[in-house]
Amino acid sequence: MMDELDALRLLRSPASGVPHDVAAALAVVASRVGSLREAIRRERLALPADDRDAVYAFAKMLDTAPAPAPAAPLAPPAAEPATPVELTQPVAREPGAPLVAKQPHFSASALNSYADCPRKWFYRYTCNAVEDRGSSASFYGTAFHTALENFHEIYVHPEPAQEAEMRARLQFEIGEAFNGHRRDFETAVEFELQLRRAKRTAQKYVSWLVAKARRAPFTVFGREMHAQMEVGGYDFIGYIDRLDRDDATGAVAIVDYKTGAIAESAAEYRDKVKHYRDFQLPFYYWAREAAGDKVATLALVPLKDALVDIRPIELEVVPVAREESRRSGSPTGTIAIGDLERARVKMGELCRILSDGSLSSFPVTDDPDACTYCAYKLACNDRPASPEEKFGR
Repeated sequence: MMDELDALRLLRSPASGVPHDVAAALAVVASRVGSLREAIRRERLALPADDRDAVYAFAKMLDTAPAPAPAAPLAPPAAEPATPVELTQPVAREPGAPLVAKQPHFSASALNSYADCPRKWFYRYTCNAVEDRGSSASFYGTAFHTALENFHEIYVHPEPAQEAEMRARLQFEIGEAFNGHRRDFETAVEFELQLRRAKRTAQKYVSWLVAKARRAPFTVFGREMHAQMEVGGYDFIGYIDRLDRDDATGAVAIVDYKTGAIAESAAEYRDKVKHYRDFQLPFYYWAREAAGDKVATLALVPLKDALVDIRPIELEVVPVAREESRRSGSPTGTIAIGDLERARVKMGELCRILSDGSLSSFPVTDDPDACTYCAYKLACNDRPASPEEKFGR
């Protein structure tokens, strides 16, 4: 029979078939009750069905596995004759060559990636240096988007009188959507934490939705709406999270859900558009204008923090924008049609640069925050140091 130490080693290995967090908990229980077999027999851990089956299968493996044979002593390595070391000549560096984006179409998120950090765009869209399996934050966002898409399939015209009903329905949709991504989260604890955060945030979302409907009744006429247009001879595609139409005026609002960090004020987001650091809403604006809509408002809805009320960043599209200071911190503001037009022109220019083979280098960003959740951080030797890292050096 396999001894206790070997059993614990097998438990913590991928060969056990037991999830890592469950194996760690079993090892702790085993240290308290005296043996791993006893810990499994007593069923001291409350586990879901799949994890419990994996533990039982492992216990059966322990009972049937033969005891390992004692290892033969290692022979001492044979001494190698001393030979003089000869250094080889360094290999000449290969000449650089321009790179071309081999893409059938572009997206605003791809251009945003290039605006954030050209090096990140190079890793992701040109050489596929690292496969990004996603993170807890990205799975949270995907599941929340799915829940809201299904929710607004039912509640096309939100009514304040339906508030209690909408709260219950969105809780259900959140649960269904997150259960569909349960296995994407690394641990059961991480899944549960993100699910609870989403359910608390969903309550804030319904409160905002009811307040919005009271101010001006509206109809949701688009969910995950496909957007496609040609800019400067290049095809762009994307998906708009939500499209609203004001019941009184017929004006259209483009709504983009954000489960990550966003601008803290309308003036800050307008500044990002003016300096070509964000192309998402400008692309959606022109795509819907080309489809015949009269777009009056661009909105970013934050869904990240469950502890604060939802205050969307809303920009009214106007011929001439008001001068607003970023220090004002107001979530509402204006953006000029001219700013959106210049963003559209810049999109075509960037596509040409990325496609004509003129790029031979991809510098890194000078913003350390852009590296925080970058999947290619470990592959990038030139990334900027954060203030903490600078102090440590």
